[in-house]
Amino acid sequence: MKTKTLRELLDSKKLIRVMGAHNGLSAKLAEQAGFDAIWASGLEISATHSVPDANILTMTENLQAAISMNQATSIPIICDCDSGYGNVNNVIRMVKEYERNGMAGICIEDKQFPKLNSFVDGPQKLTPIEEFAGKIRAAKDTQMDPNFVVIARIEALIAGQGLQEALNRAYAYEEAGADAILIHSKQKDPHEIVAFVESYNGSAPIVIVPTTYPTLDVDQITNYGIQVVIYANHGLRSSIKAMKETFDRILKEGNTAGVELDISTMQEVFELQGMFEMRRQEDKYSSTLVTFK
Repeated sequence: MKTKTLRELLDSKKLIRVMGAHNGLSAKLAEQAGFDAIWASGLEISATHSVPDANILTMTENLQAAISMNQATSIPIICDCDSGYGNVNNVIRMVKEYERNGMAGICIEDKQFPKLNSFVDGPQKLTPIEEFAGKIRAAKDTQMDPNFVVIARIEALIAGQGLQEALNRAYAYEEAGADAILIHSKQKDPHEIVAFVESYNGSAPIVIVPTTYPTLDVDQITNYGIQVVIYANHGLRSSIKAMKETFDRILKEGNTAGVELDISTMQEVFELQGMFEMRRQEDKYSSTLVTFK
């Protein structure tokens, strides 16, 4: 089971590298590249629907996207579940549905519902510590598979509430049963993250998302004792840039001859779709005629 795979990765103490995705195709590409797990990114999923990352999509819409990723890959899917889609009762239903559909883990953040993307200017309102710890306890009490992973995401640094508040929340969430702690920052260098990991004396694995501090490399991450790094939106952002450039070229050049040299072939598309495997199965099971006497 994928839950067991993710649990074993966490228990291994090795660095786990996770790539953000938004559908089955992007998840499959991440697996082929060699990432350990997939982040079913709320930002990416909402962007593909062309709506803001602010709880506009429902839990069911996000889950359906994650299901397509799970079906297309053999590695664990960790789902970005915002602030749990509501109160503790929403969290309980969410855990049941995500676990029932084969997800390896979820991540919920300690912002009030509806949340606002962490990198957008605007009020980042946090849920009181005890209230969010209750969500963590509810999630852990609800899960049926002991290997299912619940990650608590701390937004205190995003909200400008400082290191001590982030540490207070980390200890409370670990005590509530969180399997890992995601510490988030929007600073352009990793000083807040470094200060947190150097001050944190808990035992829960630390997860980071280095979107705004991209110079932090794998060796540094490992040396700081961080166990999970999530590249949460790079697939989406690279595909947007590539599509815009291709579309602009086609209009400018008046044909597709030039862009054909710079885009994937139809054969590559068919391979990713499983088209050739489908035809092999057709040939295998259609080649023998069955006769009845």
